[in-house]
Amino acid sequence: MPLIGIDIGTSFIKGAALDLEARRFGRVRRLPFPEPLPGRPPLHREFDPGAIMAAVRELIAALLPDAAPCEGLLICGLMHGLVWADAHGQPRSPLTTWQDQRVLEPHPSGAGSFFDVLAAQVAPDERRQLGNELRAGQPLGLLFWLAEQRRLPAPSLTPASLPDFVAANLCATQPTTAPTNAMAHGALNLDTMRWHEPLLERLGLGGLCWPAVQPEGSIVGLAEVGGRSIPCYMPVGDFQCALAGALLAPAELSLNIATGSQASMLLPERAFGDFQTRPFFDGRFLATITHIPAGRSLSALVALLSELAVGQGVALPDPWRYIADAAARTPATRIEADLAFFSSSYGDAGALAGLHEEELTVGHLFRAAFERMAATYHHAALRVARGQGWRGLVLSGGLAQKLPALRDTIAARFGTPYRFAPSSEDTMLGLLALGLAFSGRASSLGAAARMLASYREAGAE
Repeated sequence: MPLIGIDIGTSFIKGAALDLEARRFGRVRRLPFPEPLPGRPPLHREFDPGAIMAAVRELIAALLPDAAPCEGLLICGLMHGLVWADAHGQPRSPLTTWQDQRVLEPHPSGAGSFFDVLAAQVAPDERRQLGNELRAGQPLGLLFWLAEQRRLPAPSLTPASLPDFVAANLCATQPTTAPTNAMAHGALNLDTMRWHEPLLERLGLGGLCWPAVQPEGSIVGLAEVGGRSIPCYMPVGDFQCALAGALLAPAELSLNIATGSQASMLLPERAFGDFQTRPFFDGRFLATITHIPAGRSLSALVALLSELAVGQGVALPDPWRYIADAAARTPATRIEADLAFFSSSYGDAGALAGLHEEELTVGHLFRAAFERMAATYHHAALRVARGQGWRGLVLSGGLAQKLPALRDTIAARFGTPYRFAPSSEDTMLGLLALGLAFSGRASSLGAAARMLASYREAGAE
């Protein structure tokens, strides 16, 4: 009896049948994520939760023939989103995502932005308890923005993450949350694994109907699917789910290289340092650094180099192939590239230096970019490893797959063997592993990863 796995992202909502006996997942089906609601003020980013639920239900209906008879639903989804929901899982507000930056609007006091005023009220030890991850885009900032303007909704409504809202809506119940999604709100005290009540009271948020924090693998309720009532497991964060799908092992370093980039390692127990601390599964935690410049910065360079052609009406069908070949033919360069062209964990003002006429080529420019990325990853790795070192690299994300010169540069910098994540559909493999653990077919996520070791050996699903 398979599960249905659903991954709710900002580009696509995708799903597949998770065959727990064969330890495989079926064909992945995708629907586009709804477009943002029009006419919103600058810095505001909102979506229609009804349209999201319609897409989720359509996807589940399409997957039912692949998963009959369905044993249950397992959901992961984008983090740092917020929907106000009632006791029956009905939406009472639009969805805001991490792209909503209204907390950066000026505060009426003149003391900077709303985020500046919020951050000034969080003590250093409280930042540690929150996982060292206080930043704009988290629901905590939006909630503070609403509280400061006396615009909080009725206290009976629950501020839910998007995947928690989806599960509650399917089951017609009040939203609850598991630690991986609770952490994304920005208000979970990692010392207690409960909401940080003293801080919330200080910020004017203590009276909210916060979702109850439940263990990973708990059952939210029963969802009506294909005329049957089937269990819906507590949703999990897509970040942690992807690392579960990478079959990340202790002492391995994960580098996810896509539009954004992250470096992560497993922690055997809760620890704090010059990194973000996030809950994982099996009672473990992650040391991670996010928002490392990667694909977004490279795309900015591509846009610059393509501007003259585009301005003349010439479409470049595949600049990345040329870039990959040119960088591979360029073994070294004197150009230095700082890729922080936007706000990131490594600054917010990029630069190019050491420019020489004979090296003003695509190959030299992207060789410099790859060397900077490798150096940044190595610096981030030293931070998350806490002096413990690592025994191997796990590479995931589209850029790691399509740019061999980047992979080679990273491998040379680290001097460490690397492997790819077993599947490009890392969240689906993560949901499969979690399904094995939550259903009792494996005693833990670690045991499930060992059961799926053939994925690592085969390198494909």
